[in-house]
Amino acid sequence: MNTNPARVPEEHTFKSHDGAELFYRRWSAATLPRRGAVLLFHRGHEHGARMAHLVDELDLPDFDFYAWDARGYGRSPGVRGDSPSLAHSVRDVQCFVEHLRDVWQIAESDMAVLAQSVGAVLIATWAHDYAPRVRCLVLASPAFKVKLYVPFARSGLRLLRALRGNFFVNSYVKAKFLTHDPERQASYDADPLITRPISVNILLALYEAADRIVADAQAIVVPTQVLISGADWVVHHGPQHAFFERLGAAVKEKHVFEGFYHDTFGERERHLPVRKARDFILRQFEQAWSRPDLRQSHRSGPTFEESRTLAAPLSSLGLRGLYWRFYRLGLKWAGFLSEGVALGQRTGFDSGSSLDYVYRNTPTGRGFLGRGIGKWIDRFYLEAIGWKGIRQRKLHIGELLRDAFSRLRAEGRPVRVLDIAAGHGRYVLDALDVLDAPQSPRQEIWPESILLRDFSELNVRAGTALIAARGLAGIARFEQGDAFDRASLAAVTPRPTLGIVSGLYELFPDNDQVAASLAGLADAVEAGGYLIYTGQPWHPQLEMIARALTSHRGGEAWVMRRRTQAEMDQLVEAAGFEKLDQRIDPWGIFTVSLARRSFSQNGASTHD
Repeated sequence: MNTNPARVPEEHTFKSHDGAELFYRRWSAATLPRRGAVLLFHRGHEHGARMAHLVDELDLPDFDFYAWDARGYGRSPGVRGDSPSLAHSVRDVQCFVEHLRDVWQIAESDMAVLAQSVGAVLIATWAHDYAPRVRCLVLASPAFKVKLYVPFARSGLRLLRALRGNFFVNSYVKAKFLTHDPERQASYDADPLITRPISVNILLALYEAADRIVADAQAIVVPTQVLISGADWVVHHGPQHAFFERLGAAVKEKHVFEGFYHDTFGERERHLPVRKARDFILRQFEQAWSRPDLRQSHRSGPTFEESRTLAAPLSSLGLRGLYWRFYRLGLKWAGFLSEGVALGQRTGFDSGSSLDYVYRNTPTGRGFLGRGIGKWIDRFYLEAIGWKGIRQRKLHIGELLRDAFSRLRAEGRPVRVLDIAAGHGRYVLDALDVLDAPQSPRQEIWPESILLRDFSELNVRAGTALIAARGLAGIARFEQGDAFDRASLAAVTPRPTLGIVSGLYELFPDNDQVAASLAGLADAVEAGGYLIYTGQPWHPQLEMIARALTSHRGGEAWVMRRRTQAEMDQLVEAAGFEKLDQRIDPWGIFTVSLARRSFSQNGASTHD
């Protein structure tokens, strides 16, 4: 039983990634030294003050507590019940964590995260996509699948959105179906900050994100406790159980509270889940922070098994075998009319030439029918979800390139760029478009040198021509090189202060190869320099790619092994880099991260 006096919150804001000032409450630790922090994320329609009772009820006097009001809720700005996208809100979470780390000096590994309902989906998505180093997660009644009670409701909402654009629907849930606690019911009904509408864009995005996260919960390795309300009127139980079974965390536990309504931590008997959450948090803080070593995932584990299944041939007489046979035949015919499909068939759909075509994003037909149906087929091809993700990845690379330029200039260091597998190099050169021209008075913000390398002679020729066409021969050059040859990378001159590896490691399943390449980058990049690297933690079209598309490597099937973000980050960290920032597209397919090369003499580098 908690015998400590009630703590009084402070009120603060933090600046998120788009400049929005989001509101949060802080309760400082009642006893010192501070042991850690608990971050509270409210459910849909509510705000952080609805979770304030947990600060005292959890009885953790040596922990700070923080509770935000999500964008569009409570005292935070934004259209009520809306956000530019769900991915926007997930990135808000990351910005909040970074703010607490930087302003209140709380290491991620000293943070426990407790979230309810929609907040729990945001946190699960964040844990999957950003691979945070927090101590543990407590997820109560995660809204992986909301009960809409109307047949074909999701399909109907999609159709209406297509006809009307975004619109809002009001929550049908009354307080008496959220909790048995009369005081909690009354406070909900009287709360002027409750936001009953939710935008259809966010509601449908919530379903899509939940489907992805439940299907790929193995990627979440943070110790996780799942609390399930047994008589929930709001969300379905099935996805919650499936999520728990698939969780990749070595430490995980699940508790079902029979008779509980949806507001698990606001129920009349809430002392039961509160006690479970408290015990779980304390147990995680009784031992040193740790995570499973994922660097051998190319030899065993979920993504290894997934890629092995995709590589296995299908029976030519089975339905799936026949389906993909006809799919490949249709793609072959599409190549007679679509320039993009034809290019992929000639050079490989994963080639630098194909990616450069995707970046240019200009539908082009072939032959007599090219202007009509051929151009339409090519547009359909270029609008594939994977290619949309690739183009967003290009924009994110540009963002982090300019960020790295600014960091180096602020430190008074030269900007010398090395891209070890640049394809045609368009994404690097395009990032310079937003900078002033070299002849301008602000010439100092331009790189001193850009060295682009690629293994393919075709890419080197095309990239060299692109450099000449842009008038950048004075600072940029292209040469042939092996991105997996550590000695070759270490010998690069001038020595780079910014290394880039984009879209390469996703094509090679072997972590030993990737580790050698990263070690070469650590040898090459100056201590305190930066690294931009990409990842592919998820892809909804893996089977289509493996069964229908060919690789640049001799025309063989393009079979990919996904790396979770946690796995990719561990490989980068082992090479001597510390991750600083990350971007991910709205579909959760491609990530772009910025890391800094260690100053330590004991890192991977042999140069210092």
